[in-house]
Amino acid sequence: MLYEETRKVVLEAILEAVEQGLINGTSGNIAMRTPENPNIVAITPSGISYTGMTPGDIAIVEMKEDGTNEWIDGPYKPSSEVPMHTAVMRARPDVNATVHTHSMYATICAMGENPELKPITPPQCEFTPVGIVSFTMPGSNDVADKVVEAIGEKGRVCLIKNHGMFSVGKNMKGAMHATVYTEEMAQTTVIAKTLGNYEPMPEEAVLKMQALIAADQAV
Repeated sequence: MLYEETRKVVLEAILEAVEQGLINGTSGNIAMRTPENPNIVAITPSGISYTGMTPGDIAIVEMKEDGTNEWIDGPYKPSSEVPMHTAVMRARPDVNATVHTHSMYATICAMGENPELKPITPPQCEFTPVGIVSFTMPGSNDVADKVVEAIGEKGRVCLIKNHGMFSVGKNMKGAMHATVYTEEMAQTTVIAKTLGNYEPMPEEAVLKMQALIAADQAV
């Protein structure tokens, strides 16, 4: 099987996302570059139930020099969100794994006239600021371009209005951590605002925490 180890990592990640309730049904998708070739990407297939999937069911796509993508292996066509995943990977050579979910609380926090998501606990600081992307049709080059802009040169996460969340990492562990902690950030935000006691961390504390995380000194 081509790129078996990368396919296994993608499969394990999508099943973890399903187990944690970050993905329902066939929504959401996960991708990862292969270590053999940074232009080869393993990505979850389109419209196939993740439960019962095998590594061989994961699609393989090649990112071409002309900016197009070619499905080169796998029995099922790749996710329709290939443009979004590959656009980010092209813009960010440091990103090797990408996770897109339709997680509930992140989606809620992307709505409204002036949406924003701020950390409430220290671990959440690593993944802020969280960019916000206006609604654009899924699977389009337009949403791919907007996600690239929102993620920027150093960002880890953005929320897409009426759609979900997109997270990145230097490896799958990093991308999944960004997804999990951002959804936690969104959930605590929604609950706190509902209870009327919303109080995000002070900006000064967020910056100090980010410095500790960057220096690998976080508790």
